[in-house]
Parts: sequence; structure tokens; C-alpha cells
Amino acid sequence: MIKPLNEVHLMALLITIGLIALPHAFNLSIPIFGLFCLLLCWRFICIWKKTWLPSPPLLFLLTLSSLILLIAQHHTILGRDAGTGMFIIALGLKLMELNKPKDVTLVTYLAFIVAASQFLYLQNIFMAAYIFFVCCMLLGTLILMNSQRPHLGIAIKQSCLIVAQAIPFMIAMFIFFPRLEAPQWMLFSDKHGAKTGLSDTLEPGSISRLGKSDELVFRVNFSGSIPPPQERYWRGPVFSHTDGKRWTQIQNSKPDTSKDSVRTSETPYHYTLLLEAQEKNWVFALDIPTEFPQNITRNAKYQLLARHNSHDRAEYKITSYPKFNTGIISKLENTENLQLPGKPSARIIQLVTLLQGYSQKPELFIQNLLDYFSQQEFHYTLQPPLMPENPIESFLFDIRSGFCSHYATAFVYLMRIANIPARVVTGYQGGKFNKVGDFLEIRQANAHAWTEVWLDKRGWVRFDPTAAVAPERIEQDVNIDLQIASGEVSFMLVNNANLIGKWLKQTGLLWNSVDYHWQRWIINYTSASQASFLSALGIEKIATMLYWVIGLTIALTSLLILLIFYNHRKPSDPVLLIYSRFCSKIGAKGLILANGEGAKDFATRCKRNLPLLTTKIDAITSLYLKIRYGKSASETEIKQLKLLVAAFKV
Repeated sequence: MIKPLNEVHLMALLITIGLIALPHAFNLSIPIFGLFCLLLCWRFICIWKKTWLPSPPLLFLLTLSSLILLIAQHHTILGRDAGTGMFIIALGLKLMELNKPKDVTLVTYLAFIVAASQFLYLQNIFMAAYIFFVCCMLLGTLILMNSQRPHLGIAIKQSCLIVAQAIPFMIAMFIFFPRLEAPQWMLFSDKHGAKTGLSDTLEPGSISRLGKSDELVFRVNFSGSIPPPQERYWRGPVFSHTDGKRWTQIQNSKPDTSKDSVRTSETPYHYTLLLEAQEKNWVFALDIPTEFPQNITRNAKYQLLARHNSHDRAEYKITSYPKFNTGIISKLENTENLQLPGKPSARIIQLVTLLQGYSQKPELFIQNLLDYFSQQEFHYTLQPPLMPENPIESFLFDIRSGFCSHYATAFVYLMRIANIPARVVTGYQGGKFNKVGDFLEIRQANAHAWTEVWLDKRGWVRFDPTAAVAPERIEQDVNIDLQIASGEVSFMLVNNANLIGKWLKQTGLLWNSVDYHWQRWIINYTSASQASFLSALGIEKIATMLYWVIGLTIALTSLLILLIFYNHRKPSDPVLLIYSRFCSKIGAKGLILANGEGAKDFATRCKRNLPLLTTKIDAITSLYLKIRYGKSASETEIKQLKLLVAAFKV
């Protein structure tokens, strides 16, 4: 039974609960988290001002008001954010009636739930370590409140020991217990909380916003050679239809049935892609993906799509060929990729004529257009002026400043004017190589748009007009920093000449590597990963898995029982431990403390057999009894007893 509450215990408990709830300041709305902070501070004040505790009617009004606030913020009590908010408000309200020992138990249960709810938002190794720490503190607070001789250090040590004893069972359950996939335990997840990313429409502004984001999209580990920077085009949505301002996907993109028509050559790239949670079911892959898991399809635009989007991380093994020929173009494809929003202006026709788009082969027109972008006064920027009317024509003749989607859409438009099938492809380009973990990191800042032109006997061929204006964006090695100032972009090699810069960079690479392996092997341990791992151990049937679980449970339980019995024989109380050393020294003379024998009786027997040590035996015994059974003992007295026993010799 927990001892009656006192001020020190309450302060320790409230501080621990505050630390548990602290990360939710970044997850919950300001009114919800602010209400919890208000309740926590109120309860702190009531440690000394007990009359300030709310009466039952006031507490009922607080509960009703909190529920109204929760519904007003989320319009429901279901879902991740609403559910977490409900638990954290319930924890704050329960603190207001934290008067009896039994209330501590309920508050502790709620605190553990709030701690676990952090993983609904962030699952990295730092958060796991933080939750482990605060849970040990919470358990230590309970031990402190239940201890006969309260000592904070001993309580924390015991809590860590209890958690450590549970770790083997946790590992066994993690490996062998059937995995519950995200859709089964997050049925009411908040759709508005999905990750940001590429849009299913393309218009100026969409990629520029992503170009300033450092949010991680996916990581890639290659089993062989890594493609050079100019081949790191991660294919996403393909846009063929335009109204002159906005580009959209053709909705009849059926699964690709022409795999045999795609001819590949040269050495392929084999890689494992760890995709972060996203709203869409897009899987980004190098051109052109030929081998991929069964839970992925490839549409007619050669884009990979997951059959089911769980809004969670996913891992895929993919093979791509950098050199390929897609073969002939169908009549439908030809029509789709020659579509124009209207009759082109005289300036557009004049430009196409100047660049020999009507009179020469497509390859020559393409080269002339790329030279036009590189030799004229075109600039790369993420913040071009607005072009609400005729954006392509305004970009080509007036503004001449923009980012990748401006160049790609203008390029495709001019190709179509010259009766050459072309389309816009979006995705990501590049990636930063982590030398420690040997993988690429692709972030939202790598979002990019390029083009594909259909050429006779070559099929769809990639051209990137942005490379003509800002070749550093494509050709530089991956160890670059994008310096964005007032929208103007420069691509500069990272300078790590100073020792601190090198150390910080190496630390960042090491942390990213640890986080990658944590995400891949722990967070992304799905039912498929479990089946593969168990199969490697020869466990392919449920019966075999049950034998393993039972066997491991018996083995771990037996080991813990032995440890408990072994530790039970050793006194955990520091005073009792010091006295046991004294008894061990006396035992060298054959004087053993009998079961049920008190310290005074044992001392009398020892003095009778060792009369020359009577003074020392009396000093040790009297001090031990004073510390052990007195009202309070100082650290000085415990140290004195320790010194007396250390100096005692028989």
C-alpha cells in the first residue's frame, strides 16, 4: 500500500508528469496543451495551498468545459489528435483530485498512456530513449512513495532494474508476437495530418514550396554501385494535360501491360527504398523500374504505385535500368501528349520557327531550345514574380526567371507546338550520400520537374531544361548545400575546412545512419519482415512459433527467478548490507547469525566468545540499531558505521 502523500512525493510525481507531457507541446493544439499546463500549475500550488483544490461541483464544470474545448478543437473525440488530447486532459483533471494513495495508481496509468502516445507522432530513437527515461522516473517515483526508507537514488536504480528485467520479454514479444499493421490500430487516424509532398497537379509554386523544406521523403541503400548525380531521377507523377496554367495527370493511366516492349541495356541498379509516410500511394524509383514487389504496380507512365497506402513507412526492393527504350507510341498516347490549351500566339510561333522546330529533326530543335535557355538571360529562382495570365508566354519573353516547373512546362509546350509528343515528369532529383550508413537521403528540397520527349526509334527520352540554366543543380556531387536567400538559389560545395565543421558533419552523418537503421529494422518491422526473419530461423508454422515463444518464456522466467533468489539473499538496504559485512567477519570465527536471532543477542554471544573485541562489537551494534530502528538516520551516521565495520578485524 502506498504511504500517505507528502509534499516531496507530490512534487516528484508532478515534475515527472510534466516531463512526460512536454513533447506533446509540439503535437497538440495550443488551447488543449495550455489547459493541461494550467491544471498542472494549479496542482503544484495546491501542494502548499490545499484549500485551493477545486470542489466537486467546480471539478465537474472543469470536466465539462474541457470536453467542450476538445470537441471545438477537433470536432470529434476519435482520431490520433483528439484521442491524445482527451487522455492528456483527463490526466490534468485527475491531478486535481490527487488526494488519496489510490489516486496515485490511476494517475500513473494515465501517465503511462500519455507517454506511449508520443510514438503516434514521433518514432525515432531519441524519442524512444526519452520515453524510457521518463517511464523510469515515473516508476522510481512510485517506488519512492512506497519505500520504508525513501531515497531518490535507490528508487531510480530499482526502477531501472525492473525495466531492465522486462527488456528480454519485450524483445521476445517484439520478434515473435504477430504484428498489427497500421490500418488495424489507426482506423481513426487524422487524414489532415498526412505528410506534405508533391501534388497531383502541377502549377508554379507547388515545387518552390517544397524546395525550401528539409523534410525527409525516402532513403535508399544500394546493393551495388551508386548511380552518378545526373542519373538520380526518382520518378513520380507524369502530367500530360494542361489548360495553359495548370497541368494534370491523365486519369486513364491503367497498369502497364507492355513490359515486353521496353528494352533495357547496361548494368541495372539494385536498391532498397525506405519510404517515409505520405498521403499518396506513389513509390519513387529510378528510371526505369523493371523489378519490384508484388504489392506494387507500374502504370502506363512507368510510375510505381503501391496497391494499398497505409500512411506509414514502407520498404521496397527495386531494380532499375538507366538505359532503356520504351518502343513505339500508341495513337492515344500521341494525342494525349500533343494536347494544347488553345492556339499559340504569334510570338510563340515565331520562337519555334527561329529555333527550327518546324523545319529540322526533333533532336536539333531540342538542342536549339536548350541552348536558348542557357545562352539567353534566363535565371533559376524559387520566388519568381506572379504570372497569372499566359504564364508560359510571360515566362519565355518577359520574366525569364523561374524554377524547374517553369522550364519543364515551357519546354513541353514548345515541343507540342512543333508537333513533337512531350510530357512533364515530377519527382525528386539527386540525394545526399551518407558515408557512415552508405545510403542516400532524399528530402523535399530535392523535389524536381523534368520532361520526356518521344523520339522515333528511341521511345520516351528524358530531357531536363533546368540543367541548361543551372547545371550545378543536376551535375554537382551530392555533398552540396542549397543556399536560399531572397528566393535566389546558389549551389555551393560544403566547406568543412575547420575542425568543428568536420566534427558536426560527421556527427550528423552518424546520427542519420543510426536513425536509418532504427527506422528500417525496428520501426519498419512489419508482418512481412517478421515472416522473413522467422523463416530464416526455420519457423514457418504457427505451432513452431508457439514452441519458440513457450520455450523462451520458460527460459527467461527461470533466469529471472534465479536472479531474484540470488539478489534476495543479498540485502538491498545499504545499512543492512554494512551490517552483513560485520557478520561475515565475525563468521570467520565460527559465529554465525542464526535465523530469528536479534542484533543484541548476537552481540552478547559474540562478546562472550571474543571478549577482547567487546568495545568494538558494542559500538557497531549500538550504532546499527540506532540507524536501523531510530526515527531518522543521517548520512554521517551511516558513513561512521561503514568505517567502524571496515576497521573491524578478528
